Amino acid sequence: MSVKDKIRYLKEEIAKIAKSDMQIMEVCGTHTMGLAKHGIRAMLPSNIKIISGPGCPVCVSGQGDIGVAINLAKRSGITVATFGDMLKVPSKGETLLGMPNVKVVYSPMEALAYAKNNKDQEVVFLGIGFETTAPLIAATIVAADRDNVTNFSVFSVHKTVPEALKIICSDKSSNISNLLLPGHVSAITGSNYFEFLRETKTRGVIAGFDPLGIMESIYLLVKMFNDGCVDIINNLTNVVTPAGNEKALALLDKIFKPTDSYWRGIGMIPRSGLEIRLDFSAYDAKVKFDLSVEDISEPAGCRCGDILMGKIIPPKCVHFGKGCTPLSPIGPCMVSSEGTCAAYYKYNV
Repeated sequence: MSVKDKIRYLKEEIAKIAKSDMQIMEVCGTHTMGLAKHGIRAMLPSNIKIISGPGCPVCVSGQGDIGVAINLAKRSGITVATFGDMLKVPSKGETLLGMPNVKVVYSPMEALAYAKNNKDQEVVFLGIGFETTAPLIAATIVAADRDNVTNFSVFSVHKTVPEALKIICSDKSSNISNLLLPGHVSAITGSNYFEFLRETKTRGVIAGFDPLGIMESIYLLVKMFNDGCVDIINNLTNVVTPAGNEKALALLDKIFKPTDSYWRGIGMIPRSGLEIRLDFSAYDAKVKFDLSVEDISEPAGCRCGDILMGKIIPPKCVHFGKGCTPLSPIGPCMVSSEGTCAAYYKYNV
């Protein structure tokens, strides 16, 4: 049976067993794009709704954190190194795009190499991401410490998934109890990482990113929902193990510790961020430059927060496709390539 035939079969099976209204939240930004690109929502019966959650690290980063990066880039003698998807994220009407002291890199190690070759500059890497990205930054800090690269540091606004999901799945008004769980994060953390979801009676399936993997995972969620079963299923066993990548997790624990973190759309969530440990504070930009984060209100009318919480879909925002487009974004959900608004706009969902 070809992949197309398998997808067609799953579409028919889902339609047969989907007896009740059901909401599924996809947690990963890559799933957001995959669902839109492959038209998977249109394949599902009308009583199954798929909504997006806070799975885009760019989107959940607060304006205050973006403002810190912008202010750093304005300082003489400092170069802010960042992934390209952060360039157009606005804070108080400003972005990193076009600023002379900003360097786009494709890995944190590239930022470290730049620091080694430019001793006259303080190089600050903008560390934004989930459990997938954080081990790479941890390894870079270890390398910087080993090589005594004293002009390199990291502004860590990394976030971890569990505490945010606890809040979302405990909110009875949202009626979210079915999750497509992120494959990339799970490859690092392992499937056991999501066992806490049972406490909120939430079922989850760790899904791959190809159309067949997504359809299989949706089928498994619908079947569990109909059977009244709450379970965490690993549908990516060729990549994800129960315990995860133990070396990466050990590296995370060596460099980072949990800290409270602000999530756009949700607010401050205890122990949902990663802070550089005291032993490596020489590479912590917050300590090195005595940084403080300003509380900045969202742009008037921007509904990114509600979109990230799964409360509305992008077309319900008054700015969507009008004042807010990928070329002139108002909020981060339209900026990031994994943002829900960007996916809806690009694929005309």
